[in-house]
Amino acid sequence: MNRIDRLTAILIQLQTKKVVRAEEISERFEISLRTVYRDVKALMEAGVPIGSEAGKGYFIVDGYHLPPVMFSQEEASAMLTAGKLVEKMTDDSIRKAYESALLKIKSVLNDSEKDHLENLQSSIQVWRLPDQPTDYPNEFMADITKAVSHKHVLHMEYCSKTQEHTTREVEPIGIVHYTGRWHMIAWCRLRNGYRDFRVDMIKTLKNTGATFDARNLFTLQEYFQSLMEAHKDMEKVVVTFTKSVAKYLRNAKYYYGFVSEEEHEDTVRMTFLIGNFRYFCRWLLMYGSEVEIEGPEKLKEMMEDVVEELTAHYKTAVLK
Repeated sequence: MNRIDRLTAILIQLQTKKVVRAEEISERFEISLRTVYRDVKALMEAGVPIGSEAGKGYFIVDGYHLPPVMFSQEEASAMLTAGKLVEKMTDDSIRKAYESALLKIKSVLNDSEKDHLENLQSSIQVWRLPDQPTDYPNEFMADITKAVSHKHVLHMEYCSKTQEHTTREVEPIGIVHYTGRWHMIAWCRLRNGYRDFRVDMIKTLKNTGATFDARNLFTLQEYFQSLMEAHKDMEKVVVTFTKSVAKYLRNAKYYYGFVSEEEHEDTVRMTFLIGNFRYFCRWLLMYGSEVEIEGPEKLKEMMEDVVEELTAHYKTAVLK
């Protein structure tokens, strides 16, 4: 970072709190305290009203704001709340950009609003369930959103749920968050069709700089509408597994129409979209009494039929 950019960034940081310690500036920009003193002096000589308190730090005289914009307490609170979600639900590329943006927002608040955010900071938390991801392993989301906006082709190495490693070029149409993960929806040139890529399974990503013609592609909304149309003949199924077997399902559940899951004290409640009930029943038989069908009722009836068929089959085999 050159000195002019750093001076601007220091000015913004000084406006985010009532008092900013020199050590905070030093740590953020990885510069010595002597350089901090020189930079602050340069800002003062440029006319910025900076004061100091011995043993505390620097402050901007209340009322001085560099950006010509003001935020209400409600708006600032909303941004802080959003920041908590960004912190827990995105990768480093988005977190860093949001943190920088939030600092700029704080810099234009007056002292009472800064106090409001300081008091609110520790009172908003985003918690994850134990089986939800604790971190995002890459920094691709900012690159993906940029490619979506500029219609750029992405080159990537991808590892599927079945551990298949492929190299692809894709034309991204959007990103979406569901079942605790971020997904990139894109036209895949390798498969010649739309694909749903989990962002955390992308191993490498490069913007080729080449643009694609989006006129013949779906919008993100049209893509999901097409999925709904494709699955209109499928039925929703809800089953509950004990935790002792749920941990072994892993990738297998994705072959049976897995949609989402909810973790409870001793069980995991899963939702599926099913087209072939008999096929699904035979899979559930593997887990015996460790699984319970909540609905629909006709799936329970079919499971009874399958069990009766197996019982009759083995009774006949014994008699022979």
